[in-house]
Amino acid sequence: MGKYWGYKKYKDSGIEWLGEIPEHWEVKRLKQVTKLIDGDRGKNYPSENDFQDEGIPFLSTENIKSNTLDFSPRTKFITLEKFECLSRGKLIQNDLVVTMRGTIGQTALFSKVPYQTAFINAQMIIARPTNIFPEFLKYISMSVLWAKQLDFYSYGTAQQQLSGAILGILRLALPPLDEQKVIARFLDHKTKQIDDLIAKKEALIEKLDEKRTALISHAVTKGLDPNVPMKDSGIEWLGEIPKHWSITRLRFLVSKIEQGWSPSCHNYQAEEDEWGVLKVGCVNGTKFDFNENKLLPYDLEPKIQYEINDGDILMSRANTKELLGSAAIVINPRKKLLLCDKLYRLSAKNTINNKYLVQLLRSSIARFQYERDATGASGSMQNIGQDTIKNLIIQLPSLIEQQEIANFLDRKAVEIDIQKAKIQEAIERLKEYRTALITNAVTGKIDVRQVPLP
Repeated sequence: MGKYWGYKKYKDSGIEWLGEIPEHWEVKRLKQVTKLIDGDRGKNYPSENDFQDEGIPFLSTENIKSNTLDFSPRTKFITLEKFECLSRGKLIQNDLVVTMRGTIGQTALFSKVPYQTAFINAQMIIARPTNIFPEFLKYISMSVLWAKQLDFYSYGTAQQQLSGAILGILRLALPPLDEQKVIARFLDHKTKQIDDLIAKKEALIEKLDEKRTALISHAVTKGLDPNVPMKDSGIEWLGEIPKHWSITRLRFLVSKIEQGWSPSCHNYQAEEDEWGVLKVGCVNGTKFDFNENKLLPYDLEPKIQYEINDGDILMSRANTKELLGSAAIVINPRKKLLLCDKLYRLSAKNTINNKYLVQLLRSSIARFQYERDATGASGSMQNIGQDTIKNLIIQLPSLIEQQEIANFLDRKAVEIDIQKAKIQEAIERLKEYRTALITNAVTGKIDVRQVPLP
């Protein structure tokens, strides 16, 4: 990625965690170089009834992803008339948006976006540059320098919080304005190179996930023997299956389908000795994740009939389109956990192997049936009813062959997981390098003024 040298002369910044800075740099507080603006929280603050499908964006923390503003289909909007009733919290070009609650200190620059303005919600604040180059401020907010101070000054236990007063006292190492622009331009170029590499590696992970799905779908529709005689299944979208397999529906292979409980829970995990209610994300991966749970309040008696056990088959009945019907077998739950209402628990009969059934539920053949019969808007949470699950078309080989297919897919899953882990490790190293490069550049540890750029 290149080798960079420091400045010729340094001085003590007077701040222990910052150390020395270039001799001609200054240390200033954020409030000295920006105007901090919170939103209008008065009687005109937008409510659910004010939201529209288009108009002026009403930004929430969900709109900030990887230090950029994401105007996804879930973005809320308010009318121009409602916007004009608000006194402050209105964005202009080159404002820095900062999150103040929950995941604090996440930032994005309101620049190069498809909107002229927007309004921030109550969990955000605007840092409007006055004596600092906006792009340089953006990179400061992506540095370890920024994160360390936020970690030190934030307050709150269940949910971290900041205040405008605290944000204003954050210390920044500042070069002259022209130099800020040079550093920002250097970081634009270098972070794009790094991000392009990360994107390529993330694409490899997506391809491995597609490979896994293709392997599952092929194995549960064609079997493992490429030379086995085939027959027409009689179902257009299923095509041919091995001649000795049968076709049935899931209702004949399970004795029970249970839907879980929906109590109001605390928005944090249960400890080992506490009762937790599973979240739908517990089946979103390739394995059951017992950490995806919320704490059941102590004043609520757990409904023991919904306690999950080792070996239970769980699948999501309500999820995003991409994750609808995700399934997993409970292995070593390690906690006192209860089934939530967004999950089904399936009790399989002895005519179908549990692992084979889960692979079937994850296959593209099953997904086609979920999506065809799901209710709910395609851009948000979708639902599959018990009738859809009971009527799923199932391709059924012998129990011995089911076990062979399940074992084969387990082995392939391990191989793919190892490949993905190596790629993910490389991605994390690239992200660490990017953060270190940004931090070193915005604190003057490296001098990038003479680095040639295309």
